[in-house]
Amino acid sequence: MSKQLQEAYVVAALRTPVGRSGRGMFRNTRPDDLLAHVIRGVVDKCPGLNPAEIEDVVIGCSLPEGEQGLDVARTAGLLAGLPIDVPGVTLNRFCSSGIQSIAFAADRIRAGSSDCIIAGGVESMSQVPMPGGRLAVNPKVFDNDVTYGLAFGMGITAEKVAEKWNVSREDQDAFGVESNRRALAAIKNGEFKDEILPYTIEERMVSPDGQTVQIKTRVVDTDEGPREATLEGVAKVRTAFDAKGSVTAANSSQTSDGAGAVMLMSERMVNKLGIKPLARFVSYAVTGCPPEIMGIGPLKAIPKALEMAGLKKEDLDWIELNEAFASQSLAIIRELGLDTSKVNPLGGAIALGHPLGATGAIRTATAIHGINRRNLRYGMVTMCMASGMGAAGIYERV
Repeated sequence: MSKQLQEAYVVAALRTPVGRSGRGMFRNTRPDDLLAHVIRGVVDKCPGLNPAEIEDVVIGCSLPEGEQGLDVARTAGLLAGLPIDVPGVTLNRFCSSGIQSIAFAADRIRAGSSDCIIAGGVESMSQVPMPGGRLAVNPKVFDNDVTYGLAFGMGITAEKVAEKWNVSREDQDAFGVESNRRALAAIKNGEFKDEILPYTIEERMVSPDGQTVQIKTRVVDTDEGPREATLEGVAKVRTAFDAKGSVTAANSSQTSDGAGAVMLMSERMVNKLGIKPLARFVSYAVTGCPPEIMGIGPLKAIPKALEMAGLKKEDLDWIELNEAFASQSLAIIRELGLDTSKVNPLGGAIALGHPLGATGAIRTATAIHGINRRNLRYGMVTMCMASGMGAAGIYERV
């Protein structure tokens, strides 16, 4: 006998500001500390919630090793002060890890097995640079035409997408400039204030005489990536992956550090606590595509998520399409006929950064707060993934 699914609601959604990897503001900040910070934040957003009622912490991470290894979900949950009875699990679906964690948590709630779960994502590309500590591609991937694309660098896949979908260098550069323009305008207008949880950075400096260590603190609350960009300026940037190609650092996503988390609850828990949800989880779809053109994964995932939700693309009011590369973003927008005014209205990863496994959770916070702030109905988060996959998740403002 089948049991009717219950609804899953997002009642809190927060993220850290995103820092540039390498020399950025979080270069010396541990990812588990960033994650613990947003976990505490979403708990604090739920007055009346007994933390012991949280049934799991589900966290996505693309490179779960080093400082973000050893089941970072469990580590960060304990660092955040959650009761020891609250477990944690870390998952990896590459760039979609953050939104996949939300989908897994929502499905457990919809199936009736849980009432309250924290989900999200974390990535420090400063602490654990791509491709991780030890890359070991199986030599057999070169044996056939299906798997050989697994060995391609993502920049090469972006070049192949640009070639296959006829996306010019000029169009890619213009897309990157517009991403930065929108992001800078959003920061100036305070569009990210509801979703960003300011973080206090501690910096230790040895005194000039070498006898003492001074601890300085500063609060960061703004994404570090957006920059003033012009068509003339970005046109001078050299191609990064193919001397005769069109993909550059100016029209590609930035490597970054950050974390995001959401609190999901069942209708029963929402009613018990008297909390007004931010959004209802509507649908989620993940699909595969050829690894050598991994960027076009959303071409299948978006229609599938819409079909599952009983919606058309015209019903979407806000679309967070992760800008891994301008070439793949433009290919998807054109192929599916998406409304560019609804796609990344506050800028995307070219400007704001792409901390891999955290991005899905970060952009979920952006979409959910965006549709609430502007009194819109449906928001979607979608992205491509390494190895040839695409994902899309849809939310409805409550």
